[in-house]
Amino acid sequence: MSKPLPQRADVVIIGGGIVGASIAYHLGKIGITNTVLLERKQLTSGTTWHAAGLVGQLRASRNLTELAKYTTNLFEGLEKETGQATGFKQNGSISIALTNGRMEELLRGASMAKSFGLAVDVISVGDIKERVPHYNMDGVKGGVFLPKDGQVNPIDVTQALAAGARSRGGKVFENTKVTRIIVDKGKAVGVETPDGTIMADRIVIASGMWSRELGRSIGVNIPLHACEHFYIVSEPIAALPRNMPVVRVPDECTYYKEDAGKLMVGAFEPTAKPWGGGGIDDEHAFVTLPEDMDHFEPILANAINRVPLLETAGIQLFFNGPESFTPDNRYYLGEAPEVKNCYVATGFNSIGIQSSGGAGLVLSQWIKNGHPPMDVNGMDIRRIHPFQSVREYVHDRVAESLGLLYAMHWPYRQAETARGVRRSPFYEQTKKLGAVFGEVNGWERPNWYSRDAIKPEYEYSYGRQNWFPCAEYEAKQLMTNCAFFDQSSFAKYLVEGRDACKVLNAISANNVDVDSGRIVYTQWCNKRGGIEADLTVTRLEENRFMVVTGAVPQTRDMAWLKRHTPDDAHCVSTDITSGLPMIAIMGPKSRALLQKLSGADLSNSAFPFGTSKEIEIGYARVRASRITYVGELGWELYIPTEFAAHVFERLQAAGAEFGLTPAGMHTMNNCRTEKAYRHWGHDISDEETPVEAGLGFAVAWDKTGGFIGREALLKQKTAPVQPKRMICLALVDNSATAPMMYHEEPIYRDGIIVGSTTSGAWGHRVNLSLGMGYVKNDTGVMKDWLESGNWEVELAWKRYGARVQLQSFYDPKGERIKI
Repeated sequence: MSKPLPQRADVVIIGGGIVGASIAYHLGKIGITNTVLLERKQLTSGTTWHAAGLVGQLRASRNLTELAKYTTNLFEGLEKETGQATGFKQNGSISIALTNGRMEELLRGASMAKSFGLAVDVISVGDIKERVPHYNMDGVKGGVFLPKDGQVNPIDVTQALAAGARSRGGKVFENTKVTRIIVDKGKAVGVETPDGTIMADRIVIASGMWSRELGRSIGVNIPLHACEHFYIVSEPIAALPRNMPVVRVPDECTYYKEDAGKLMVGAFEPTAKPWGGGGIDDEHAFVTLPEDMDHFEPILANAINRVPLLETAGIQLFFNGPESFTPDNRYYLGEAPEVKNCYVATGFNSIGIQSSGGAGLVLSQWIKNGHPPMDVNGMDIRRIHPFQSVREYVHDRVAESLGLLYAMHWPYRQAETARGVRRSPFYEQTKKLGAVFGEVNGWERPNWYSRDAIKPEYEYSYGRQNWFPCAEYEAKQLMTNCAFFDQSSFAKYLVEGRDACKVLNAISANNVDVDSGRIVYTQWCNKRGGIEADLTVTRLEENRFMVVTGAVPQTRDMAWLKRHTPDDAHCVSTDITSGLPMIAIMGPKSRALLQKLSGADLSNSAFPFGTSKEIEIGYARVRASRITYVGELGWELYIPTEFAAHVFERLQAAGAEFGLTPAGMHTMNNCRTEKAYRHWGHDISDEETPVEAGLGFAVAWDKTGGFIGREALLKQKTAPVQPKRMICLALVDNSATAPMMYHEEPIYRDGIIVGSTTSGAWGHRVNLSLGMGYVKNDTGVMKDWLESGNWEVELAWKRYGARVQLQSFYDPKGERIKI
């Protein structure tokens, strides 16, 4: 467009790919029409133009699947609405398994799809051959068919979305590069371009592989990096069916798509080639990268074997183009924690086409209402940590990220690249004790300890993995003696000032205005009653508090705390995680061990549950907090970093007498599942409330001044029925071959799906396959309704009988933690 830029807009979107166009389109649909989209070159010229255009619907969670379904429905009607062709076809998709492990993955995904309301069929080798007769079935175990999956022309869809945005008053400017995002007093307020300045209420970075540098220019961390993505397009093949479904053979890293009588073959290989780390040329547009047949040849050889038609067909196009990938292979959405009114929608990891409609829908409503319309915490930009945008780290990690799209999605799978970033002071000591580490948010954490000649590395499966006996030993020692856990990765904030109590009490659902030395378990809720954070608050002194939360929400929870601290409040929050490692001593003999070491009286009368005091161990003063996440008597020890090694040595020296055993995060997860302790991000989120999650005991309903979300929660609490509640499940089968629950498995009552699991693990102390999940019933989820039904859980396309109850399966009265 040649018209001059407007001086002001409600929203400025930076980036004219399919996602940026979708955001502009959806903003217009909800009445935000003074929107400007700025594209540095031409629409789609970055990555969108060379995308394969696959539109799959099944994702890893219910909400992401709902968004993918929405995208499909949007594309289905977009041409009629805008008059712009989209190339939308709905021939379905087939995923083919070549191994037993992959077949179980597909079957578990099919069960999940059923729970999400997707049409899905598990198909045999014969069924596959009937649908794609030109494929070689050697080694095929079976597959899954999703009839509603489709494909589009990405350029046409983007133009259609842009046309829809324009029709509602939005403006689209090509060849308009944003040279600077204007930030004033911590808020994004406009953009500068060579053609003028536009002031705006909201700025959206939807700039694909340029997003990292653009974000960094204003202090916003957007860790992503481009990788080379390869595909070929054959010459026309007369024998190729025009109604061929998209075919994925993930065990060979390949996907196949019919396109105007030609066959496209693309790949997500295990080790990718990062690109553009030194910067991307200012003139980059519709760029193709050099061919690399050596890199692609193994993929092509497999493809020719799988589709013999390719052996005699010529290659019309060998394509190599850049696409952006993120360290955890999930895209970024939402308001940046560092700068207010700056939103992000980028890093789509080669699924930007199928994610575009849902991303536009969510972000437009987020901008309008100040919060997302559903739980999207897995995509929320607030999940990342600043170190992840370091150039070398993101370069090394994305070489693995690309291949994860088609890698086996094993339970407990650990990243293999860019490891060893964040290490606790106990790292070397636990390594010598046999620790096998997992990585969370950069932290190296002992997940389990190798013993009895078990190889200290993962052997993945959907059943009992090789570390199962090690975790069983840890759990039994925890139950009878004592164990220690390195929990240094848990985030800690110091909140202080004369208004600290007032600020925290307004944010916290529970009452934190307690005596010094008391620990309060609480949720931070939004105005709708949804749980934004799940944590503890310890009152250290009258005007000093310590907040402890998980490793993953470290950035998110601090952002929530700061955003809800009034500007005029005398209250300062500081992240002290790095300076205060924590080790937990848990189990019935923990009191005797710590009393011997410290000389302190740790009896129930002197040191009751929920108390935090300073004690002396060796030459150090440490904070001991009597609380637990594993359901046993125990204390968390918070130790200044420089004293950590010394305290650890003293614990180890004295521990043998009491059977002190190292225990890993897998045992912690197993034990918290036995106790039905909720985990934020799995069992609870900003979509679930304390009432639904069974956490009403942690709500101070009548405290002075109230708290964020109180009105919504009171309304829910006093409603005639509770139609949604969290329950605990145990499979009836507890044999050595009993299957494991993980997440999103359908829950049946009397043959009807009434819910799905949120998490699961094997409970070694109760010898049961356990899970948690939400179930729904319009007339209320009550004890008699639970007890009167016949319950089952579907795992990998097979149903298993289950027991359900509201309370935990291990020590439901909590007696062991208060002995």
